Amino acid sequence: MNFVTVTVDQRISHIYLDRGKSNALDQQMIEELRQTIIEARENPAIEGIILHGKADFFSAGLDLVALYEYNEDEVRRFWHTFLDFVRTLVSFDKPAVAAISGHSPAGGCVVAICCDYRIMAQGDYIIGLNEIPVGLIVPESIFQLYGFWLGQARAYRYLLEGKLLNPRDALEVGLVDEVVDIKSIRTTAERQIGKYTQYEQNAWRQSKRHLRRSLIAQFEADQTDAIEALLKRWWSPATRTILKAIIDNLKGGK
Repeated sequence: MNFVTVTVDQRISHIYLDRGKSNALDQQMIEELRQTIIEARENPAIEGIILHGKADFFSAGLDLVALYEYNEDEVRRFWHTFLDFVRTLVSFDKPAVAAISGHSPAGGCVVAICCDYRIMAQGDYIIGLNEIPVGLIVPESIFQLYGFWLGQARAYRYLLEGKLLNPRDALEVGLVDEVVDIKSIRTTAERQIGKYTQYEQNAWRQSKRHLRRSLIAQFEADQTDAIEALLKRWWSPATRTILKAIIDNLKGGK
């Protein structure tokens, strides 16, 4: 794999996102992440996973620079792959902890909220879903995932304004569970996953599946209509203008 690195320590799979400075998500990275999650799920020697980013970035979200150049078939394939990856991680029944080492907006936030527990590094970082200001439609399944942690009313308000939160505010509303010094983020994640793995595995995993039953059903439902609605906005002149301005700004900042 080119953009995902895996190490195993004491039956825990440490999954490192490793694509460029900001871990922006493109087709290949999403495919690699999905395959990694499947392998951890199917391997009886693995008791849980910890997802890691890199300094200052867990993941900046979707790689808009790359996706902007995708043709119609490539964009459609990407969104099907992305939602299938989210379904795979949401339905992963072993313990999953996100060690959020920095910024985690949009798609990066989606990856984090699939996990059972989120630990975020202290610092001038942001997390949240800001798709609507970018001109994108948030699928119902993603709204339900956000609301699973924030409550539907707060998720509704935050999504409509594209609210991004600093670590302190994210902790206050339950979007993350702990905020720690970056030097402590791995040990904190290992401590938390150890709390989960100490219990009888079958009981823990079955309970997780039951607690997430309605959420999993959202992602197992046919996503075609949601993706087609998203694609209609993706190719609209207004959204393309917004995306182009964002990309020009990103390139100008390099």
